[in-house]
Amino acid sequence: MRNKVQKRGKMENAAMEHGTIKTVDVVIPVYRPGKSFEKLLKGLRQQEYPLHRVIIMNTEKQYWNREYEAEFAAPGKPGEGPELEVHHLSKAEFDHGATRDQGICLSKADICICMTHDAVPGDPRLVGNLVKALEAGEDIAAAYARQLPFDDCSLIETYTRSFNYPENSRIKSIADLEELGIKAYFCSNVCAAYRTDIYRKLGGFIKRTIFNEDMIYAAKAMKQGYRIAYAADALVFHSHNYTALEQLHRNFDLAVSQADHPEVFAGISSEGEGIRLVKKTAAFLIRQGKWYLIPRLVLHSGFKYAGYFLGKRYRRLPKKLVSGLTMNKAYWEKQDQCESWDR
Repeated sequence: MRNKVQKRGKMENAAMEHGTIKTVDVVIPVYRPGKSFEKLLKGLRQQEYPLHRVIIMNTEKQYWNREYEAEFAAPGKPGEGPELEVHHLSKAEFDHGATRDQGICLSKADICICMTHDAVPGDPRLVGNLVKALEAGEDIAAAYARQLPFDDCSLIETYTRSFNYPENSRIKSIADLEELGIKAYFCSNVCAAYRTDIYRKLGGFIKRTIFNEDMIYAAKAMKQGYRIAYAADALVFHSHNYTALEQLHRNFDLAVSQADHPEVFAGISSEGEGIRLVKKTAAFLIRQGKWYLIPRLVLHSGFKYAGYFLGKRYRRLPKKLVSGLTMNKAYWEKQDQCESWDR
């Protein structure tokens, strides 16, 4: 009875603040989750805006810890938590677009929030602020959160977070393409909310992609007349201290996704935005008196560009080299993708 009263109270409060209450599910692809995943589940339980279900798409059943389910359902936690629903798939079945699409197809909610298992809600208002951003207009198809660095994040990566996720919110449309370039299509499934009616109307995420399913969807939505919201007040902690080699691998896969989707990325250069980031980061380091980090910035930027350059031209590369360059080896093991190479 107490839980029902708590849940009704949360829904009434959310309705007063946001108007008509929307049902919200969260979809999280998971692979060998760790401590940050525990913090993520705890943060979702503490959200002020009521969640209906948390749908876990777990890769490889042997890596799933059933204690997560018991902990999530345990009584005595702050607020009334949503249901936790777990679906298992093999590593060969996982795809960045298709797996998230499967999770959303399992939902009947008005809104689905996609998150990664290493993202942690910044405060109890994350979900409510994403919903608010979606409700700013009937033509807003998606809203993505502002990513903040973890405490252990390097200074260079901390600045990169502020560069990509500024303090001011913005709603983007196809009309912003000339001003923003590739940033117009930017959207991140680290934490992004989607109106499911529009999502289904547009056919959802692409079902076969190595990376970038969020940006590909955003571009499709914009070309159909919809807008994408960046919600700077929706906060989530997420950062990585990648090595230079890991940066190369990540940017290789990023460029592969762009090469595979010229209908989205043709004629839109990413290099200019990358150069702007390097210049602004160098200036930031000098202002902070950390000029000695500039060689590290140059090294990492060089590896990023090398990965991007090779990824754009992956069809000309031998299969063994591609396997060594990618972060996602399983993607290339599927014969239907390999048959398209000219090698």
